[in-house]
Amino acid sequence: MNDIDVALLCKALGDTNRLQIVQMLADGEKCACKLLEAFEITQPTLSHHMKILCESGLVDVRREGKWNHYSLNCETFVAFQQFLGSLTCCKDEGKCNCK
Repeated sequence: MNDIDVALLCKALGDTNRLQIVQMLADGEKCACKLLEAFEITQPTLSHHMKILCESGLVDVRREGKWNHYSLNCETFVAFQQFLGSLTCCKDEGKCNCK
């Protein structure tokens, strides 16, 4: 995962609504109408959030009729998890007490 990808993901997750959307999608695919019910936001605002999540690669969209169905992109999610797991706050892991 390159720096640009990580920056886009961090930006996407830097908003509480988008973070909550990702948490909801962790349970599986959701229709935009179900996501909208969970928030006190307008449909255009939800579309804005979903555009950012999709552009970051974290969320995939599937169109069915007039509805959009969103799901987590597991490949991107796992790569981001691995990137975060590779970070350390210690220079000498043998003496690290932050784990």
